[in-house]
Amino acid sequence: MSRPDRNEKHHLHIELTPQQYKLLCRQARKCGLTKRAFLVRLIEGRPVKARPAQEIKDLRTEIHHIGNNINQIARSVNAGVARPEDAKRGLYLLDQVYELMYQVAKK
Repeated sequence: MSRPDRNEKHHLHIELTPQQYKLLCRQARKCGLTKRAFLVRLIEGRPVKARPAQEIKDLRTEIHHIGNNINQIARSVNAGVARPEDAKRGLYLLDQVYELMYQVAKK
């Protein structure tokens, strides 16, 4: 008996109601996947997550920049170069991070 060819493709035809089709399209789009890729992931039991909103991407970028600034301040403090104003600036930046996170969490 021969082994089945692993590259063999099987075609499947299914019928969906208009509401089901719209739901499939919407969910696949939210995940940034084609309808086929979305269904395959569901069948395989792989996680299907919605892509983060642009607002979340922007927040990540902003937090990254603020984190870099805080790291620079920390290095200057450790080197004995920082002034009290630098430490205050670091605390201000940290407050900004918390405020951004709070605003996103509220939505």
